[in-house]
Amino acid sequence: MELLTEFPHLLPQNRQGTVYDGFISVHNRHYRVQINLHVPGQLSEASVSCDWKLQHILRRYEHIIKQRLQQCSTLHDFLIELRSIIERQLEQEEKDLGQTGVFQVCEQLLADLEQLGWERLVYIDPSFQEIHLQLMDDGNRKHVLKVQLSNEYPKEKPKCLTELPAKFEVHWTASSHLQDIYSQFHHIVSLYQEFWDMMEEIDRNTWVLEPEKPNYSAVHRRLAISSGASVQIAVDPKHPRVLPECRFLGADQAVSPLRESMGKNIQFWNEDRSLLDNLQMLLGITFPSPSNSKKEDFSVECGICYAYRLEMEIPNEVCNDARCGQSYHQSCLYEWLRALPSSRQSFNTIFGECPYCEKPITARMPMK
Repeated sequence: MELLTEFPHLLPQNRQGTVYDGFISVHNRHYRVQINLHVPGQLSEASVSCDWKLQHILRRYEHIIKQRLQQCSTLHDFLIELRSIIERQLEQEEKDLGQTGVFQVCEQLLADLEQLGWERLVYIDPSFQEIHLQLMDDGNRKHVLKVQLSNEYPKEKPKCLTELPAKFEVHWTASSHLQDIYSQFHHIVSLYQEFWDMMEEIDRNTWVLEPEKPNYSAVHRRLAISSGASVQIAVDPKHPRVLPECRFLGADQAVSPLRESMGKNIQFWNEDRSLLDNLQMLLGITFPSPSNSKKEDFSVECGICYAYRLEMEIPNEVCNDARCGQSYHQSCLYEWLRALPSSRQSFNTIFGECPYCEKPITARMPMK
């Protein structure tokens, strides 16, 4: 009964129980097996025959099978051992197949790198599943393309990570290789040359408050104008000479003249001029720069936590009273006002008093 319970598809073919025929199931696969005991109850005299698939799996285990026939006391015990041998061999074959796939990927990748040029390779991980390629653009800027490969490369499209101002979509076909990705990357990089030229001029000649260390994907800049005012611009990377989106930050008395100047001069925006020149004309100012000022002059600390940078936030809420003009982190001011018994909130804005001068001030609820 134990035999029939464990191996229900392997049945005795005679009354003496010397011949068994049927199937052994392993990992949802079924293999035909026939066992002839020749002498009832004597496993040592038994013979085992099977289909060609199982013969292929057990081709290296013939001596082990003979040994188990000699040592196992019952047919049930022998079949347990036989099934275990089949399981181990199937697992090994799957592992070998995976290693073969990795080897084929490595072989193809090395051929692709040979064609592309080894000087473009800056990193390759030991598993050959991630490589970094470099590209120098016309402005002598170094761009890195990170390529993540699967064991199905080149059949499966690799994943690509870049620092570009727009998402890099790879066009991939069954015949594509590493050279095709690099060529597409080269083409996309060439489209943003003017954008990076414009942003580099701004980065060299102004104090950029945010981002602290802009990379090639950053289209925003927050530029210092004075200790109490700054402007945040959002540049279209495909049309960097077009008027960018501008947002002024600071007390009303500091940013109102800037808004007025922008309204008066917007008609004179000239796309033949650089982005920096146009911005200075538009606002009627010359941006403070590293040549004539220090960044600390514009890094005003928060009047509540006494820090300039709070994680990714810098002070961008300012008291509008001309005699005060104190700056605060949005989150600091919001929490301060929320704790005041006299404050009130309407939707996502809270109203209260400035911690320094007690004049009316508002703060928006920080975005989570």
